[in-house]
Parts: sequence; C-alpha cells; structure tokens
Amino acid sequence: MQALNRIKAARPSLFWFATEAGRAVTELGINYSYRLLHSTESEGDGHPVVVLPGFMAGAQSTQLLRNHLKKHNYYVYDWGLGRNYGKVTYMEKLVKRVESIHQEHGEPVSLIGWSLGGVFAREIAKERPDLVRQVITMGSPFQGVKESNYLSWLHDLLFSGRSIDEEQAAYLHQLPIPASVPTTAIYSKEDGVVPWEMCMEQVETDIHQNIQVRGSHLGFGVNPAVYTIITDRLRLHKDNWEHFQPSGSLENLLFFPSL
Repeated sequence: MQALNRIKAARPSLFWFATEAGRAVTELGINYSYRLLHSTESEGDGHPVVVLPGFMAGAQSTQLLRNHLKKHNYYVYDWGLGRNYGKVTYMEKLVKRVESIHQEHGEPVSLIGWSLGGVFAREIAKERPDLVRQVITMGSPFQGVKESNYLSWLHDLLFSGRSIDEEQAAYLHQLPIPASVPTTAIYSKEDGVVPWEMCMEQVETDIHQNIQVRGSHLGFGVNPAVYTIITDRLRLHKDNWEHFQPSGSLENLLFFPSL
C-alpha cells in the first residue's frame, strides 16, 4: 500500500495552459495512427461501459473513445445527460442510468470519466458499488478539497455558487474517499487545466492505482497512452484485477513515466 504525501498543489503553469489546444490537436493526429494499428482488435468480453464527459463537454467529446471501445467488443454508452454543466443534481439520474444498463445486461458496468466526469463516476461507484465493475478517471480533480482553495471552482460548479449547508459541505469533503471497486486514476504532469496532484488516489492499494501519462488535459480523450491503459483495464474483472504494467521499459519511459 502506497500513500501520497500531504497534497501541496500549484496551479498548472501558464506554459502548459497556453499550449493545451495545440498539444491536444497533436494527440488527435497521433490517435488516428493508433486507431489504424488497432482497428482489427476485438478482445473485449462485451460488458457494458459508460463514458462520462468533462465540464461543458458532451457526447461528441468522447465519440472517438467510445467508437474505439465498440470496436473492442464492448457495449458502450454516453452518460445520457447532454452537456456536462457540473450539477450535483445529476447524481440521481446517473445512478438510475447505470442501474438500468446493469439490469439490461445482467452484469456490472465499467465507468470511464474525463475530468469532472470522473468525479461523478467515482461518486456513482461509491453510492452503488454493486452496479460497478471498475472506474477509470482521466484528469479528474477529486483530491485535496480539504487542503487548499484550488478546488473552490468545483464547489461553484456543483452548487451553482450558492452557500451550502452542512450536508452539502460533507458531500464535497468526502470526494477524496476512494470507491470500494477497482479504480485507475490517470493523470498528466503536463495538464494545463487541473493540478495533477488533485487527480490521484491518496493511497494506492491492491484495487487502486495512479498512472501518469504524457499529454494535455484536453487530449485525454484521444491520448493513445490513455487508450492503451483503458483497453488493458477493461479486460479485468473485480476478482482478477491487478495493477497495470507497461509491456516494456521503452514504453514505460516514453508513455508511462510513473511506472
């Protein structure tokens, strides 16, 4: 079991922020080649997967990722709520949607969340772990809420900038608590939007792993290294889940520096 030190996060540098769009476009171009090389793979077991978009994004932002997973033989769903405006009231609808998909397929659902979508994915799994096979987050800021003011914007999103009561404050402060299902937290130290330290599980356990990739925040949904992690993770069940390991030292150095 590996614990992180007390979180002391700085805001992303101006350089990483200013180059977000350009880097994401580059990752999109690399993604095209990656999908061509992996176009014939279909090793998935056909279980259902729900992909949740980031703040202010909708189904279109996760289309390439969902298409990729469909080609790998999974039943893939958008989160079904249109554009993500970050409302805590989404939770009831999301739980019902996952419950409906679970009932339709008769098996637990894997949840993949990008940025704020990953925050919701973890909360669904914490509320209804019986419905969830595993959670994968991509640049999702669920950590450090108690430690600094860096996530005050998260409060403003979830509660529309209004003052909150004790129950709502407790909800916000319990966000760092991990789900009881296998969870992979993907983060990038080149993230120009969210402090990368906020996107990691505080403690790595047998069912919780943090993985660093190289890339932008806006590019998580097209990053080939992220695709490699996701397709590897989805093949696992709760009972055989294990930490991700790159296939070789060169791949490790180039794409997964934390491993």
